[in-house]
Amino acid sequence: MAARASGSGTISFGLVNIPVKLYSANDSSGKISFNQLHADKKIRLKQQMIDPESGEAVPREKIVKGYEYAKDQYLIIDEDELEKLELATSRSMDITEFVPLEAVDPLYFESGNYLAPEKGAERAYALLVRGLEDMKHAAIAKYVARGKMHLLLIRAMKNALVMQYLRYADEVKPLSEIPVPDAKITDAELGLARQFIGSLAKPTFDITQYKDEYRERLKDLLDRKVKGESVDLTPAAVPQAKVVDLMEALKASLARSGAMPAATPAAAPEEERKPPRQSPMSDEVASTDAPKKKRTKG
Repeated sequence: MAARASGSGTISFGLVNIPVKLYSANDSSGKISFNQLHADKKIRLKQQMIDPESGEAVPREKIVKGYEYAKDQYLIIDEDELEKLELATSRSMDITEFVPLEAVDPLYFESGNYLAPEKGAERAYALLVRGLEDMKHAAIAKYVARGKMHLLLIRAMKNALVMQYLRYADEVKPLSEIPVPDAKITDAELGLARQFIGSLAKPTFDITQYKDEYRERLKDLLDRKVKGESVDLTPAAVPQAKVVDLMEALKASLARSGAMPAATPAAAPEEERKPPRQSPMSDEVASTDAPKKKRTKG
């Protein structure tokens, strides 16, 4: 089934304009959702806006937007004003700069869209794709939509363009606010850590090898309950966490990954390697078999 465009826009850089269509990159077809029901009647409930003074439901036509500029003091904003304000601003995706793709931390990424060229814009679209691929750069652009100035990152991906919404700097908590204590590690520990990382390292990332296992189990649970089957949801025993030596943990991790042979059992202490004591019977036999010593006269 062909994807449906969710919107349109124009990529602008210099004197070049590229009309494009926006296609959501998110696929929610496999998402499992639940409805809120009346516990007794088993019917779906409806959400309503309630007047806190009268307790009555407020119809949609009586709902307006308000900006609280002081405690319980509101300025009413008309929807037409917001729409005109948006239209008065450029609706194009204006590229402001090109930066190396790795220079933008993924922490700033939000949702994404695929961009496809409108009819007649194929060559300009392909030129931008090829230029970004060759330079290994991404475009930073501004775009007004749905009452907000969006910050965008536009990058090339398999001969196409992907538009990534970015968070602004003040929308991301600075790392300096997070308490990260300093800790000393030894060269030996670092060497084992590097060895373990190398044992699991892959040249590329294949997202298709990962599945939402929880969703699959949930789907199986729902299917079986619909059929009237009983389901055993006894949780597996959770292993007790215990403090272990860091070097031994790294060695065990390497052994489990197959990058390092499992450690051989350590030699027993000297006192544990003593021969077992003989039984009283053995002592008695040994004493009768042994030659008797002759008594000497003092």
